[in-house]
Amino acid sequence: MNLEITDLDKYKHVHLIGIGGISMSAIAETLHNWNYIVTGSDLNKSKITDTLNEHGIQTTIGHDLENAKNADLIIYSAAISESDPEMLVAKENNVTIVGRGEFVGWLTKIYKEAICVSGTHGKTTTTSMLSICFINAEKDPSIEVGAILDNIGGNYRVGNSEYFILESCEYKANFLKFFPNTEIILNIDNDHLDYYKTFDNIIKTFEDFASLLEPNGLLVANGDDINCYNLKNVVKSKFISYGIENENSDFVAKNISFDKNGFATFDVYKNGEFFHTFSLSVAGKHNILNALACIATCDYYNINKEIIASSLKSFTGAERRLEYKGTLTNDVSIFDDYAHHPTEIKATANAVKNKTYNKSWVVFQPHTYSRTKLLLDDFADAISNFDNIIILDIYAAREQNTFDISSKDLVNKITEHSKKALYMPDFDEVVSYLKNNTQKDDIIITLGAGTVTNIGPMLLK
Repeated sequence: MNLEITDLDKYKHVHLIGIGGISMSAIAETLHNWNYIVTGSDLNKSKITDTLNEHGIQTTIGHDLENAKNADLIIYSAAISESDPEMLVAKENNVTIVGRGEFVGWLTKIYKEAICVSGTHGKTTTTSMLSICFINAEKDPSIEVGAILDNIGGNYRVGNSEYFILESCEYKANFLKFFPNTEIILNIDNDHLDYYKTFDNIIKTFEDFASLLEPNGLLVANGDDINCYNLKNVVKSKFISYGIENENSDFVAKNISFDKNGFATFDVYKNGEFFHTFSLSVAGKHNILNALACIATCDYYNINKEIIASSLKSFTGAERRLEYKGTLTNDVSIFDDYAHHPTEIKATANAVKNKTYNKSWVVFQPHTYSRTKLLLDDFADAISNFDNIIILDIYAAREQNTFDISSKDLVNKITEHSKKALYMPDFDEVVSYLKNNTQKDDIIITLGAGTVTNIGPMLLK
């Protein structure tokens, strides 16, 4: 169903199935802010569901058939199946049902400037950087971002301007339902192969996404990624590129240096002429590219370069993006990172290498059986960049293990890369092992998109 702007007013009560998801919760908070009656359900209790309840959004853990039956509109996340009990009762009672992607697409239609940040990696960080710049430039944007951002006190912001900055995920091609005025495409990589099957299908989907832009729109693309750079041949809109390696890009970072925290300072050249010097407070070369995407976009929207520079310097990272969690009594630092794809893991490993420390310890929780199976060699290669390796059980997420794969297979594959890895499925055992084996000035990184994030707080406790 395609909602029109004039239609939403007739839906007084909106119920969200899978409300605990980061994007779904942002939709719920936005609708609540617009004075709709909002309820929701999720199978798992979390900080997000607790916050929703605290904000007056009735959130049920488990199924909520009563609200599903009595709602005027159901919004469901991509993880919800057609056979979900709430979906079935909603259909029986002729409740209007719309997917998350379609609803967010409707949201993009009501803003004059919908800025969609996409790509396989880096979406949350770049969306966050861009959001802070627009806020500090007093453009009062509405925002939906895929993590908790301290600068906005959550994962959403309801502004009162024409600007809507939106993290736009490629999973199941959901972003093809959007109506972007500006697109940022950070990179194109071989992820979500459970859905896309081949890398060519992923490239074609990003080409389709770029083709959504009207001639008066804008595409900002990574000039160091050939598949992104080639999109200049696809779009009818204005095209701006950025890069480090590709000096033919419109915005290029040069004279890069890193401090002891792995934070970069670099000069940016626009169309071959010096533009400005920027310093970051997040680690890694990959974040220079994310910052370049932000800089190029902000310059297009006439944001003062001094505001861009001070905003980027003030940004210390979104939740779970190499997030500092604390230090143990023996000066062992703990960081938590969302990376769950080999490319992301390598970027995190390289960012860590720019820091000053003794030895690195990684606790990795693979995310989904399909991704682990299809990218097993790449995972082993990426994880081998750390000094000490602990592997947890695979976090199933939306899947059943029909792939004949386990974390032990990853441990064996890492061994083939001449590195030792330990398989530890029990979190308490991991905490005890790290406590007894880390040395002064070591660094621990918990890595993955699942429950591995609980290890750091357990260690600190």
